[in-house]
Amino acid sequence: MPPESQIGVIDYGGGNIRSLIKALETLGALPRLVTAPEQMDDLEIIFFPGQGAFGDCMAKLDSLGLVEPLVNWIKADKPFFGICIGYQLLFEGSEESPGVKGLSVFQGQVTRFPRSELKVPHMGWNSVTLSDASRAPWTDLGETPYFYYVHSYFPTPLDSSLIAAETEYGVTFPGAIQRGRLIATQFHPEKSQKAGMKFIRNFLRKHTSATL
Repeated sequence: MPPESQIGVIDYGGGNIRSLIKALETLGALPRLVTAPEQMDDLEIIFFPGQGAFGDCMAKLDSLGLVEPLVNWIKADKPFFGICIGYQLLFEGSEESPGVKGLSVFQGQVTRFPRSELKVPHMGWNSVTLSDASRAPWTDLGETPYFYYVHSYFPTPLDSSLIAAETEYGVTFPGAIQRGRLIATQFHPEKSQKAGMKFIRNFLRKHTSATL
């Protein structure tokens, strides 16, 4: 089986798929798009790309029959990489879409940045403070690497031990979480140039049999 067939990108009709696919291709890991549960059967890794409204994304996942398969994938501790909305959907709900239930893999809510003199959405480069810079896939990035953000909402996990990185923008918020073979980030590594590419490569090398 060729390496590209083992790396899947969830395609729910939105999200920043093109940038992520280009980043994966640059790393030599050509992915395939996933639009149906059966397409997940022989994958090693699933990427869930960012951008889109919480409620709209959940509705699309439900229409594709991907909600339960994704939850089961994560509960089985199979490699999963969520980006932006792919991070937020892991939680129970969001102020962006009141009454819409998320994947609810983790307890916690997604909230909007509080009113302040800072512009929302939070857009541009920002540093993250790592909980453990020696833990994969954060290795060789330094203690406070810079990544690219575009968002108005962020999750707060009830279990603070999930937090792998924190970011400051008026408030301190969880820039990324990690548990087992799951990583999920509020920033966009596929748009974060050298640091982002190294971060994705580190994850791929740890969780795929492909030679990268």
